[in-house]
Amino acid sequence: MRTGHMATSTTESALALFAWLSPSYPVGAFAYSHGLEWAIETGDVRDAQTLACWIESILEFGSGRNDAILFAATFRALNAGEAIGEIAELACALASSSERRLESTQQGAAFLAATCAAWPHAGLDEIVRDIGVNTAYPVCFAAATAAHGMALRPALDGYLAAFASNLVSGAVRLSVIGQTAGQGVVARMAPLAAKVATIAEHATLDDLGGCAFRADLASLHHETQYARLFRS
Repeated sequence: MRTGHMATSTTESALALFAWLSPSYPVGAFAYSHGLEWAIETGDVRDAQTLACWIESILEFGSGRNDAILFAATFRALNAGEAIGEIAELACALASSSERRLESTQQGAAFLAATCAAWPHAGLDEIVRDIGVNTAYPVCFAAATAAHGMALRPALDGYLAAFASNLVSGAVRLSVIGQTAGQGVVARMAPLAAKVATIAEHATLDDLGGCAFRADLASLHHETQYARLFRS
């Protein structure tokens, strides 16, 4: 399937990407901690250093890496005129818990709703008709960038940076670290996000997998956590 996109100017693409990655973009990311809330309760994450290690593991060996590979695969397939239904199904199937699946699909649906309304594009509408709205967030984000003729690498870098930033924001709201220390963790994540993006840019679906087992356990345990601020 062709996206049928018309390339936009560099400035227009950058402004749209900044808006889509903004914490104020209505995807509901603030409601999810990706299992971090349980990790904080158990003491796995207790300060800036342990928070950074936790996020680094997810980015390099866990769901962050897999999301990046799915993002890049979706983007390449659409630019090659190929269907992405199987990629979308695989992305949902890879969720390690019901909360992880809810986190990804609800953000994906919210992202598509906002983007189709504010940045309408016939190519994106066609993609949505093919895959539906209940689709994993990285697939939805990649579909929008491809439809609007954006470059893969800036979008992928931004997606991973926003992923890490949202986890840091969760830690700040859970009072593990302050805002200044949190920004230090965000800055520390930048080189790793770029490294993961470089790997994902040339990876295939056969490269999917991970070993951030403790983070997956955190997501499973969060489902039955007694007191919770976040939905995941």
